[in-house]
Amino acid sequence: MTDLKILAVDDSPTMRRIIINTLKRAGYQDVGEATDGKDALAKLKVEDFNFVITDWNMPEMDGLSFVTTLRSMDEYKSLPVLMVTTRSVKDDIVEAMKAGVNNYIVKPFTPETLKDKIQQVLSE
Repeated sequence: MTDLKILAVDDSPTMRRIIINTLKRAGYQDVGEATDGKDALAKLKVEDFNFVITDWNMPEMDGLSFVTTLRSMDEYKSLPVLMVTTRSVKDDIVEAMKAGVNNYIVKPFTPETLKDKIQQVLSE
């Protein structure tokens, strides 16, 4: 499981660093980063990532638009996506799941929560 190549997408450099450090502590060493959905799409075109962790609220292209775009492309229809966001309203979670997110974490989160959610997504 630790041979996953994960793309962390968040407009906050601090949040990306937290996610990356948490992933590394959980045994996931191969982690790339992107600043928003547009940047993430560009990185996905040149590198083979097999898991995406994305924020929702980002400039340029937000997480929901990013996931919707991913799901409309054949090569990314089954790419696992975990959304990590401050948006905790049930309607937002439902909207994200409808867009194609595999699972959802509300910030702040613990390293255990992140690891557990990744495992849940991978075992689906």
